[in-house]
Amino acid sequence: MQTLSKIGGLTLLCIASLTIMVGTLLAPGLISIAAALGVADTASWLITLPSLGAIFFAPFAGRLIDRFGAYRCLIIGLFLYGFIGTTGVFLHGSVAVFTNRIALGAVTALVMAGGTVLISEWYSGRARLRMITQQGMSIELGGVIFLFLGGLLATLGWRWPFALYLISWFFLLMLLTCVPAKSPPPNNAKTPEDDHNTAVPTALKVVYLAATIAMTVFFTAFVILPTRLHALAFSEAETGYFLSFISLVAVGAAMVMPRVSRRLGERNTLALAFTLYTASHTVFYLANSLAAFVLGAGVIGTAFGLSIPLVTHMTVELSHSQYRGRNLSYLTMAIFLGQFMASMMELLPGGTTATFCFAAILACLSAFFLIICPLKRSPLQI
Repeated sequence: MQTLSKIGGLTLLCIASLTIMVGTLLAPGLISIAAALGVADTASWLITLPSLGAIFFAPFAGRLIDRFGAYRCLIIGLFLYGFIGTTGVFLHGSVAVFTNRIALGAVTALVMAGGTVLISEWYSGRARLRMITQQGMSIELGGVIFLFLGGLLATLGWRWPFALYLISWFFLLMLLTCVPAKSPPPNNAKTPEDDHNTAVPTALKVVYLAATIAMTVFFTAFVILPTRLHALAFSEAETGYFLSFISLVAVGAAMVMPRVSRRLGERNTLALAFTLYTASHTVFYLANSLAAFVLGAGVIGTAFGLSIPLVTHMTVELSHSQYRGRNLSYLTMAIFLGQFMASMMELLPGGTTATFCFAAILACLSAFFLIICPLKRSPLQI
């Protein structure tokens, strides 16, 4: 059986890192960037609006992948990612800027689903779980690197962070040179669906709901924390360091996720993640010192590392290869819906502090639901 080289696997992991930077890249310099683009009153939308584009486009992206193949779609997605991302620096006013951010999110849906489909095609069994775990680590490691660089570049000028979107063109070159265009034929021996069942399994719907809520409570922190840290006299670079610390913790949590999942089971691992989300937002709600915010950052990073790689793995294992592109696009839709819902959380009454309280309650209810309700395990023993 044809296998993918190490550099080819690294290429797919690098591509995965683009999904988190689509919105969070601008977070360290959010205040100055929003003012320069003429959207100071709605600054948080620069972070969350790409998710709206991903929500609308994700089902279409899934159909494109199933019809034309993940490889071709990924080529187009990576090119457009760099082009649309960097052109945002030349725009001004809410209509032009927000249209650009929505379009960038649409392309990100194609990149995210296409990259995961390629991983599912090149790997199987335990190797696939390891790659999906590493994919989650890469996403968060990308958050560490891009948030760190975004904060540094924002100190040079508000335009400079946009240049980081061009890294997708370098990843495109890696894809063309290191990953074969034709992947191995699928092996459907252990998939839960048969060729005649096109419906989304009920277990997958629960996974999608868990992914949506997890991203809602996680991104609520990313939307609110820059404002809170700015009030504490944090510079843009220091805000970038703080947010990248969350991503760094998530990398470590994703690394141990397979062992935690084997010991506790998938349902209990997700319940643990939501319990940690609850604890982190409770800490943010009560925090009045830097030490408290650092503690909350560590806890929420752990929650993210345990939850998102796991729901990705479960989606792959519960999907027949014929519908994997569609089902992964629905997961993309669920994840970015959670990001977009984070901006809605900001509109709740009571100010930013109360928003942490609402997020903690939502996460607590989710943990309770997962504890009392059964969740079908994936067919692959991990």
